[in-house]
Amino acid sequence: MPANNAMDAARETLRGVFGYDAFRPGQERVIAATLAGRDVMAVMPTGAGKSLCYQIPALVMEGVTIVVSPLISLMRDQVNALIHSGVRAAYINSSLTPRQHMLALDNARRGVYRIIYVAPERLMTPSFLSFARSVRIAQVVVDEAHCVSQWGQDFRPGYLQIEPFVASLPVRPPVSAFTATATEAVRRDIIRLLKLSDPYGVTTGYDRPNLFFEVRRPGDRDMELLRFVREHAGQSGIVYCATRKGVEETTRMLQRNGVDAVGYHAGMADEIRASAQEDFVGDTAPVIVATNAFGMGIDKSNVSFVVHYNMPKDLESYYQEAGRAGRDGEDAVCCLLYQPADVHLNQFLIEHSMETSDLDGPTQEIVIERAKERLKQMTYYATTGGCLRARILQYFSETPESPRCGSCSSCLHEQAERDVTREAGLIVSGVMAMGGRYGKGIVARVLAGEKDAKIRERGLDKLSAFGCLRSEGEANIRAMIDELVIDEALEITDGQYPLVKPGPRARETLLGDEPVRMTLRTASAADAAPAAGRVKPKKLVDKKLLSRLIALRRRIAEEQHVPPFIIFTNATLRDMAHKQPANRREMMRVDGVGKGKMSRYGEAFLREIAAYAQQE
Repeated sequence: MPANNAMDAARETLRGVFGYDAFRPGQERVIAATLAGRDVMAVMPTGAGKSLCYQIPALVMEGVTIVVSPLISLMRDQVNALIHSGVRAAYINSSLTPRQHMLALDNARRGVYRIIYVAPERLMTPSFLSFARSVRIAQVVVDEAHCVSQWGQDFRPGYLQIEPFVASLPVRPPVSAFTATATEAVRRDIIRLLKLSDPYGVTTGYDRPNLFFEVRRPGDRDMELLRFVREHAGQSGIVYCATRKGVEETTRMLQRNGVDAVGYHAGMADEIRASAQEDFVGDTAPVIVATNAFGMGIDKSNVSFVVHYNMPKDLESYYQEAGRAGRDGEDAVCCLLYQPADVHLNQFLIEHSMETSDLDGPTQEIVIERAKERLKQMTYYATTGGCLRARILQYFSETPESPRCGSCSSCLHEQAERDVTREAGLIVSGVMAMGGRYGKGIVARVLAGEKDAKIRERGLDKLSAFGCLRSEGEANIRAMIDELVIDEALEITDGQYPLVKPGPRARETLLGDEPVRMTLRTASAADAAPAAGRVKPKKLVDKKLLSRLIALRRRIAEEQHVPPFIIFTNATLRDMAHKQPANRREMMRVDGVGKGKMSRYGEAFLREIAAYAQQE
């Protein structure tokens, strides 16, 4: 098919099948390159519409598209969404019985499916190789392509089978690699390991203007999380914990305090995990507490916040997980609850991450060393101040438009780097004077000169260290304690009541042998204006009608046993409530309403809109 005709067909597919009038940034260029037979290396953030970049060519090109995907839940959601848009698709993974597996491949041979999703470990099995060599392969798509790289945060050895699989095909098809988070080193690795041939490179930019980034350093993480969730009552959100035990304890804590939350981790029984995911995706439970086993490929569009109860091991993981908020384009919050103990926990997890690995010793050492370097960058994000958005963009080799975005917690407070060698020595001296018997909160209040009842009862107001850092304020003192823990001048004990004690480098800090510099808050700037161009005009939406459309969607979803977003996304319902279509032609102009969804659901929603108009 000539290039111009192919792109015309792509635009018709975008409107007719998926219900959109225009491509998002980067999509049209990727699709054009694929249709021209080129390999592609695309870095597009979560919510940028990566899936359409290969689904549309799959429906335009002749043959079967193979999509390599890492998780069963990701495949299931993608296939469900395609089927509800009128596209026949299937997946091949360990959830299928042998009979289902063979039936899916037989159907694909007969041309029933245009798109097959497959786990990387299945590529080189005899049955899949036989299928792939017997049909015309239009393209091979590698989703979550960073999994192929040892520099990446989710290295998965099975991804190393992709290139040998492609090389074994009778005719090499175009190969496209997609990822939301990849540093320059990871991008080079992807191109090398997949042997992409002169790939067309697209990086649409990592910035998500609708996300507000925030780092909090709470003394009591449970109380801070509870405060945050209550601030966002009625909204849908994800709370990420580093361990399974943390998920269970945090879920119980929220439930005890009246929050309708469910837990999710890989150690739970399959039916419990599936039920939790169904409750969250179906909006029955607004909050899910999970390890990073949850979320990849979950296309829930109305997540309004993501809280990291523990600091992740790297910025790639953090940005990917935080990016599950605001996928519908609405404003959302990404909050990290940081404590210095997170650094030590992640170091432990990294050092023990290779215990069940099949990698050889030298390769394991390389993977661990790279993971530790990524942890260092994550720790800088959480502790060193400056614009959080700028730090993320710079990490991914992107130059921010401004050093201050005006839309993160750091930008709402003036901060500056300065020499705090004297202050660091006073903190260490104060901790020694208190005998290492108190937690961070009391230490900070003593040094700040806060004379509350607990401090007076214990005679801590009589210490020479009392009030020695009054001019800094309690928040800055807490921040300095956190930095000194990282520098090993102080350490915090484990247990229910963590205590601050002198660390291995306490003496050097006390004597001021080496200068200590930190970035600290200097003045409040809570009224700082957002950077120009970041605020988007909102559509005028009839909220009563929107509520009725959401309720209708929920009823249909329950009847069909599918997540609500499979019917229509929140963004589509908002556009529907804004345009209030009165007939099929007008309904087809709503973003996200294609021919497939019009035939399945359009009439029901038109009737609901008409009934509302009569009542009003």
